[in-house]
Amino acid sequence: MNRWAPAAGVLALLIGLILIAGSLRPASPASVLPPAVAAVTPAPSPSQTGSPSANAPTATRTPAIPDGYRIKIARLAIDLPIAEGDIERDAVRQETPENLALHLPGTAIPGDGSNTYLYAHARTGMFLSLWSAREGDEVVIVTPSGRELRYVVSEVHPRVDPTDVSWVARTPGERLTLQTSTGPNPGDPRFVVVALPV
Repeated sequence: MNRWAPAAGVLALLIGLILIAGSLRPASPASVLPPAVAAVTPAPSPSQTGSPSANAPTATRTPAIPDGYRIKIARLAIDLPIAEGDIERDAVRQETPENLALHLPGTAIPGDGSNTYLYAHARTGMFLSLWSAREGDEVVIVTPSGRELRYVVSEVHPRVDPTDVSWVARTPGERLTLQTSTGPNPGDPRFVVVALPV
């Protein structure tokens, strides 16, 4: 059993209820963060749960993405700075900043050998053109030192259930997961693109 499943389910339900209650007021133009962000939240230690286990995995904290990263997808005219996301601001208050791609806290930093999850609004100049992504598109992540990490789109998923937390999980190999919304409501499907290193 996935060790994140119980926490992810509870958090998905709670955030879903918050977002539904929040949708009684005018919705923000794009809901971009999957509601179930518990998949990247470290599990409580045995001392916190009161049930010690010698075989319990230890969670490591992934640092915030440093300033100076950019994402570029030339064919889609995407060229955005990457900043660290904020779950409270982006998922709960629905105040996701404009003109940025955001790194989901707890996911890998690009080049670190696991899943880097980036999201942005479905707006012109941001990730709206991601809707036109196709297999073979080149994605470039520019690091603060100017190094270019190259990826190629391997999967396009236009209608992902917003409660599906599997997309944010750590992976045994390097990959980018890019996500935007398909509509203005928190319950609208997500648009997800996966890119693998070249």
